[in-house]
Amino acid sequence: MAQNRFSHGPGPSQRQLRVGELIRRTLSDVLLRADVHDPDLNRHSITVGEVRTSPDLKVATAYVLPLGGHDAEDALAALRRNAPELRHLVAKAMTLKYAPQLRFQLDETFDRMDDTRRLFADERVRRDVEGGADDDAG
Repeated sequence: MAQNRFSHGPGPSQRQLRVGELIRRTLSDVLLRADVHDPDLNRHSITVGEVRTSPDLKVATAYVLPLGGHDAEDALAALRRNAPELRHLVAKAMTLKYAPQLRFQLDETFDRMDDTRRLFADERVRRDVEGGADDDAG
């Protein structure tokens, strides 16, 4: 029986991870240099936290957050509006067969980290975590 070459488990392939990281670095450089001629986009300092690619590498979803999280929706709208130009600039800097279509989402990992930190700071949770070793022994 032939295997599907795109499904080797639940996570992304090594190639997807490698290309996603290359796109992330290139997109970060393009945004840092302000190569796009849009004042609305250039007034934001945008962090590209992660880029996930589809199995065929034709769609890349960039998870972004403006510095400090301020005006996130405005920055996201500016990125989406300039996606074709960003795609062209990223493709010019890379050597891929196809220039991936860029999609942008807000990066919520920082919010989740803050929530997790608050959860672990809760006295009841700390008591459970510290006392957990005693419960397993008995």
